[in-house]
Amino acid sequence: MKTRMPFIALVALLFFPLTALGQEELKVFISVDMEGIAGVVTSAECSSSGPDYGYFRRIMSHEANAAVLGAFDAGATEVVVRDSHGSARNILPELLDPRARLIRDWSGGPMGMMEGIDDSFDAAVFIGYHARAGTPDAIIDHTSSGNVVDFAINGRSLPESGYNALIAGSYGVPVVFVGGDQAIVDQVEELFGQVGTFATKQGIGAASLGLHPEAAQKGIRAGVAEAVRNRDRYRPFTMAKPYTLVLKLKSEASVYNGSFFPGARRTGDWELTFTSDDIIQVMYAFNVMKR
Repeated sequence: MKTRMPFIALVALLFFPLTALGQEELKVFISVDMEGIAGVVTSAECSSSGPDYGYFRRIMSHEANAAVLGAFDAGATEVVVRDSHGSARNILPELLDPRARLIRDWSGGPMGMMEGIDDSFDAAVFIGYHARAGTPDAIIDHTSSGNVVDFAINGRSLPESGYNALIAGSYGVPVVFVGGDQAIVDQVEELFGQVGTFATKQGIGAASLGLHPEAAQKGIRAGVAEAVRNRDRYRPFTMAKPYTLVLKLKSEASVYNGSFFPGARRTGDWELTFTSDDIIQVMYAFNVMKR
């Protein structure tokens, strides 16, 4: 009697042939923001209500896919892409390599831009990232939301890539590559020490001198491939416990409200402090207090 291969199994063989042949598992997590992609220079271009949003979300999708292709070029057997900007529903799924999987929308939990990562991953990649609030010559510099002036842990001011790297580091996963504007490239190289980077543009005050999108995608693909191949060079980003978060906000209402979070203290003008041995708990506190 002839038997038919189940449809799901057939799809797995078509799209995941390396895994099917028993290649050693290599999992890569890719978190994708939008402000740092090639060409973007204003917040309106990153907003779903902006007239040019449709154009730039396509570039974002292509840059995400360049990172996906780079990971597979380096031998990845599984790639998970986390849409990490705004609504988290920006990347056009059909523009990603079908071997990749995509996480869309926010779960409501504290993992945020790192939703989906765990200790089964071998490397993390950040695409389209930007510098922390207040950085000179940076494109759309901010930290999480426009209400955040500064996010510091153990006395060190961090961009979004910094606290996201701490989340990855808590699972033993190194950030091997960061793509974005020159300002975030400078920050992560100072923060992480050794990390693969690629600058899609350079800030000139609030203006931008940038690469053609295809040139940026080519550079990202090559850079991610090299970083993933050489992932043993990089170490998970960690800090000494306990983690003491000092959060500075722009709104008196937010500071007052945040001071009621269990364990939080108001420690200065528009400033809250929270301490924990668990970075995920710190991020949970941050997400509540910054509102």
